Amino acid sequence: MSISNLYDLNVNQTAFVKALNGEPALCQRLREMGFCEFAEIKKVMHGTCLVCHVCGVNVALNKHIAQNIVVETIPPADYFTGHPSSR
Repeated sequence: MSISNLYDLNVNQTAFVKALNGEPALCQRLREMGFCEFAEIKKVMHGTCLVCHVCGVNVALNKHIAQNIVVETIPPADYFTGHPSSR
């Protein structure tokens, strides 16, 4: 497992939200949108806007916001075992 930010994930890569950085109001809004710590997230598209799937919906974010979402990637073998057990 490695820690990076949502912007740096590859398309179709799945990760868990580890932390949120930035202004408190931004972090609160991201949590309201489903980007809570330990939420599972999958990057769907990378272009002008980054699109990811979280809490059953697709969400578009700009680069700067995506860089504030710290994620921990899930190795393919661990994905089917569910939530990371070592947290």
